[in-house]
Amino acid sequence: MLGLGIQELVIVLIIILVLFGAKRLPELASGLGKAIKNFKKATTEPDEIDVTPNKEAPEEKGKDENNKGE
Repeated sequence: MLGLGIQELVIVLIIILVLFGAKRLPELASGLGKAIKNFKKATTEPDEIDVTPNKEAPEEKGKDENNKGE
C-alpha cells in the first residue's frame, strides 16, 4: 500500500505526540472523528428538497388578472 510498517507508524505517532502534546490529542482525535462522520453523512444522504414557494414575477401577475376578465 503506502509502504508504512509498524516502525514507521510508531515514529509518526511519537512525532505527533511531541508536536501537539498529550492533552490535545483526545481533542484532535474527537475533531477528526466528527469531521469524518459529517463527511460520510453528507455523501450518503440524499439532497434536501427545496419546498419554498416560487414567487411570480410582477409581469406575470398582471397578465393573469387581465386574462380573467376575458
